[in-house]
Amino acid sequence: METLHSPLSKNQLELLSLFSNRHVSDEDWGYIKDVIAVFFAKKSLDAANKAWDENNWDDAKVEELLKTHLRTPYNAGNQLG
Repeated sequence: METLHSPLSKNQLELLSLFSNRHVSDEDWGYIKDVIAVFFAKKSLDAANKAWDENNWDDAKVEELLKTHLRTPYNAGNQLG
């Protein structure tokens, strides 16, 4: 039997299912989005703090990182238009 692939992940489908049988007001939806945003912000901060601690970074290292150019060099031969 052929497996059908959804453009949505398992987690996205689970959220859709969770909210499919109940009305969520705009006010509640705003609160839910805030809770999700805070969750991911905390995870990001935790990861940044872990990297900071594991690498023994200090303010001087942050300044170095801010001044480091990590982008791929511009190639004038690949211009569009």
